[in-house]
Order: sequence, then C-alpha cells, then structure tokens
Amino acid sequence: MLKRYLSHPLQGLAAQIFFALVQLLPIKWASACGGFLGRTIGPALSISKRARRNFAIAFPDITPEETENLVLDMWDNLGRTVMEYPLLNRIRVEGKQAHVELIGAQYLDLLREDDKPGLFFSGHLANWEIPAICVAKLGLTPHLIYRSPNNPYVEKLFQRRHLKDSTLIQKGSKGAKMALKALLAGGHLGMLIDQKMNDGIPVPLFGHDAMTAPALAQLALKFDCPVIPIKVERLQGLSFRVTCYPPLEIKPGSDKTADVLAITTQVNRTLENWIRENPAQWLWLHNRWPDDIS
Repeated sequence: MLKRYLSHPLQGLAAQIFFALVQLLPIKWASACGGFLGRTIGPALSISKRARRNFAIAFPDITPEETENLVLDMWDNLGRTVMEYPLLNRIRVEGKQAHVELIGAQYLDLLREDDKPGLFFSGHLANWEIPAICVAKLGLTPHLIYRSPNNPYVEKLFQRRHLKDSTLIQKGSKGAKMALKALLAGGHLGMLIDQKMNDGIPVPLFGHDAMTAPALAQLALKFDCPVIPIKVERLQGLSFRVTCYPPLEIKPGSDKTADVLAITTQVNRTLENWIRENPAQWLWLHNRWPDDIS
C-alpha cells in the first residue's frame, strides 16, 4: 500500500525529471555520458554478481580479468542504452548522417508484401529498441510485445514515443488475445525472446537448459507464417548495424510439442550465436539459468 501511494509517485517524478534533463542533451552526448556512468558505477553494484556468474556459465574457460572486462563493457553499453532511451525519436535510419546501417531489408520487404501475418524476433542486445524503429521505417506497422513496468507512473514514460505507428502489447493473458487478433488480421508481431519465463519450456542456451517462452514457435505453427530474426549491434558509440536474416526454416511434423521445442531450440541457437559475436552487448543481468548451475 505504501509503495502504491508514496514510492510509485516519487519514482515516477524522478523518472520524469530524468527524461526532461536527458532531452536537453544532444543524443551523442547523452550516449557518451551514459557509457561513462555505466562503466564507473555499474561494476560495483551488487547485481553485477549475477552478470559474473552468467559469464562463468556461458564461458566456463573465461579468466577473471576477461570477466571484469566484459562486465565493464556490458555496463558501458547498458548505460548508453538507458541514456539513449528518452531520445530514440532522434535516431536516424536513413540519410547521410544515419545512426543505423540496415542490412537485409529485403526480407522485411517480403514480410510486408506477402499478404500474410509475420513474426520477427530479437534479443536484449546493443540498444534493443533499434530493430523496431527500422521495421516501422520500412512501412511495416509492428505489434510489439513488452513487459510493462510495475510502476504505472513510470509506464507512461515508456510508451515508445519513437514508435507512434506501432501497437504495444503487454505480456499477459490480455496481451495474448491482442497478439492473436493482430495476426488474424494479417499483422506483424515482434518480440524479444531472451528473458526467463518460469512457466516456459527448458531449451538449451550455452549448453544449459534455460526456461524459455514457447509463444514464438506456437504462433509460427498456428499461423504458418514466416519468422524473421533481426540482430542489432553497437558498432561504436551511437553507430549501429541492424541485420535482418532470411526466415527460419520451419518444417512441422506430426508432434506439435516436438515442433515447438525444435523451433525454440533453433531460436535460442540463433540468439547464442549473436551473443558470442558481441558478448558484452547482451544484458547479462537476467537470471537466465537455474540457481543450481555453477
């Protein structure tokens, strides 16, 4: 009760002040400031213990020095991402001074022109809001599944104002109905697929089972629609590369449960390959594996 009537409004006010101050800065300055703050403060926070544990699980041969360098670089990326968020409407995908290099746009063009519903997925890599900006710029109107902040005052600030033509779908039973309705109408649904889901299914990630949401696979089978992987990388500072890949090869069999597992395994393998390419750019703060893994 106290949190609802006192803490939540105060957090909302602090978030509004933060957004207002960041919006006074050029986006390059904000990004650089976020990187500096992340590298300076982040490694000393207690939550960094989880990142160190996760690095050890994913890369069992890693040295302590390599771990600390990855933790430092992870916080640099995360700090930049946080400071970029209030300014995402300034991200340029086209033109001479574009912040984003887009590769494989033809696969999104096919998604737009095939008169079918479609799915695309990414993970919490680099600045994970960038792929949706690219999708919207190419004329697709994405329906984006996201986890709503617990604080309703903060939620108002996280309404993706840089994605005015998109539909936001909160995770949950109501959101599931909205997602089905969007796909039935031929829409295109995007999701980040790398967070732990306690009631998901165990699927390998870096050689260990991780509880993973099966929704992407279930929807792909139900609607017989293409699934486009989209990777985002931070090249340097405020420079990004977004790569769209060909649709996943999905060959349904007679066992739906096995099909869901096979597709989700393919998705996790794709995500793992992306992370291995730029390990410091993933959000290693997720509690991704069971506590009994060491």
